[in-house]
Amino acid sequence: MNSFSPFRASSQENTVLMREREEVVEQGTGASSSVKAGVELREATVRFAGDSGDGMQLAGTQLTTASAAAGNDVVTLPDFPAEIRAPRGTKAGVSGFQVHFAGRRIYTPGDKIDALVAMNPAALATNLGDLARGGLLIVDSNSFVKREWEKAGYTSNPLEDPAISAYRLIPVEITELTRAAVKDLGLTTKEADRCRNFFAMGLVYWIFDRPLDPTLRFIAAKFGKRPAVAEANRRVLMAGYHYGETTEAIHQRYVIRPAKLPAGKYRSLSGNQALAWGLMAASRLSNCDLVYAGYPITPASDILHELAMRWDYGVKTFQAEDEICAVAAAIGAAFGGKMGVTASSGPGISLKAEGLGLAVMLELPMIVVNVQRGGPSTGLPTKTEQSDLLQALFGRHGECPMPVLAAQSPADNFEIAIEAWRIAVRYMTPVMILSDGYLANGAEPWRIRDLSEYEPIPVRHPGPETQEFLPYRRDERLARPWAIPGTPNLMHRIGGLEKQVDTGAVSYDGANHQKMVQLRAQKVAGIANDYPPQSVIGPERGKVLFVSWGGTFGAVRSAVQELLETGYEVAHTHLRYLNPLPNDLGDILARYERIVVPELNLGQLAAVLQAKYLRPVRSVSKVMGRPFNVEDLVEAGRQAVEED
Repeated sequence: MNSFSPFRASSQENTVLMREREEVVEQGTGASSSVKAGVELREATVRFAGDSGDGMQLAGTQLTTASAAAGNDVVTLPDFPAEIRAPRGTKAGVSGFQVHFAGRRIYTPGDKIDALVAMNPAALATNLGDLARGGLLIVDSNSFVKREWEKAGYTSNPLEDPAISAYRLIPVEITELTRAAVKDLGLTTKEADRCRNFFAMGLVYWIFDRPLDPTLRFIAAKFGKRPAVAEANRRVLMAGYHYGETTEAIHQRYVIRPAKLPAGKYRSLSGNQALAWGLMAASRLSNCDLVYAGYPITPASDILHELAMRWDYGVKTFQAEDEICAVAAAIGAAFGGKMGVTASSGPGISLKAEGLGLAVMLELPMIVVNVQRGGPSTGLPTKTEQSDLLQALFGRHGECPMPVLAAQSPADNFEIAIEAWRIAVRYMTPVMILSDGYLANGAEPWRIRDLSEYEPIPVRHPGPETQEFLPYRRDERLARPWAIPGTPNLMHRIGGLEKQVDTGAVSYDGANHQKMVQLRAQKVAGIANDYPPQSVIGPERGKVLFVSWGGTFGAVRSAVQELLETGYEVAHTHLRYLNPLPNDLGDILARYERIVVPELNLGQLAAVLQAKYLRPVRSVSKVMGRPFNVEDLVEAGRQAVEED
């Protein structure tokens, strides 16, 4: 149950709500001396929605930063239109950004939203269904004119529909008030209207007691070279904030106390940022130069963007002409003794498949990142999905095993990048990281750690003093040596043809091929020996075990916690390592009567687990381009427990 929905009609619902919050009184801030009642909430979920040119992503990002600065735990869900520029005012062009902030640890961007800011009728049409009954609905009333609501598919003004009474409607003349705030700055009408998102921000900041300073600093830094624009945005932000103080339409503001997170310094970090930074950290930990080769593709492009700005950290980036070139360049970097990395989404990974087979044959350490999106083909390029798991496990020709890891949250991309590189150099193998659109674009607080807290990643290259160099002679982990080209005495053959055991010479012998295939498979299988024990939340044995992977972690963990609190016998284990699977996973599965696997696909991990462990597995699937709702998984858990 969401803790914010303060305008419920049912007295029973209001009684329940009052048990979740505490009434407080807080002084209004700023120029006004008014006093409005404040309500303390455990959490709130806010969504900004408007045309793709209305700055909704900026508004959501700034609310995220302000909430992190307030000490709250934060999880976000940006939502982009697929069209680069859909016709203005149409449903296809609606952009949204959802922010869930709380005074406790949270794992999801929220199911129902508690406050919706709709900048036009199209935004209302596409987002109203997600607003909790009794939730706060803020609209730019200047946009609700006939030509606009007709473009959104309405036959009459939706604000006059009796159904809107289910929500606490706050119509605000945002466009008019924005223009009034900047009228003496010499801006054109178009330039003034670009500031409307700051008015919406200011109003939301006042309602939810968000600090203004982070956004004021952002304005100064972002628009400092354009003083009129900076002043306009500052004025409009403050105008929205003071509107909340003075209007009679809003009788309360809401307070969310800081969350009790582990001590340290935090900053808001998106998944793609975290992955890029994790790659840089792994480069430093291994004293190995990072070379990133990529081709732009949604939603992986931001990794290239972030790394391209980090040349001062020694990062080398190369934007290739296509995906095949990108993977070949990363392989070349790995052959040269560098940290070779490439990234794409599902369609690009398909094009990289032959190159990845070459990397497996060469047994070189490198990283390939798949930021999954809705498919097949172009599919839903701006929406999230987990449908590339089987591609990651089996989508290459021949016997071509590759370790596969998956991040569980936006910030976890930092850790997974380090872990992937550690495995790559320890076992001399390419490693695939699975992320997805939700994890890549979403953000959460990330505790800044000193690099000294991480174990170094040792990298060893044989030197010229090596006698009788055998490029495919293996160590105790079955890893071959990583020889740098041009090193005296280390000349050896490279290429995609099968190699002779130890010597690396080209070999067409069938018995040798079988042995090399088995050695490569045994090497990858042995990586599981380095895994930590697989953890389980909940009873150690019982009726139902939820198994999650990747970005489903947050929704599954939240659902299991809710089920446990209400007396249901359920447990949860999350898979970080997807190939090879943990050695102790079979024993864990055997301790439960029913296995439930929620996935944003049609049951790919469920099929893998059922085939490997010969246990019936119940798949819970969703392929709608959005993460799971917690309430859906709670219901799935109840049904699994109560089934005879």
